[in-house]
Amino acid sequence: MATADTKPRELAHRISNGVEVSLFWTKVGNTLTVEVFDTTNDEFFSIDVPGDRALDAFHHPYAYLASSQAGRELDELLAA
Repeated sequence: MATADTKPRELAHRISNGVEVSLFWTKVGNTLTVEVFDTTNDEFFSIDVPGDRALDAFHHPYAYLASSQAGRELDELLAA
């Protein structure tokens, strides 16, 4: 059951050219997440972002997606 502390709170939302971008904050863990839904391609992704980069990630989510994926690939290589 989601409580007020665990339910994400939407801080910002925008729509442009069929792409919806939302910035969420969750009190528990003090986490920030950018969610992107591309209605033209029916594609969705979500990325956790540091607090000092939240608005930048909100305005440029595809750049942060690329760096997030590169970081995951590096983690996988180091774990192998």
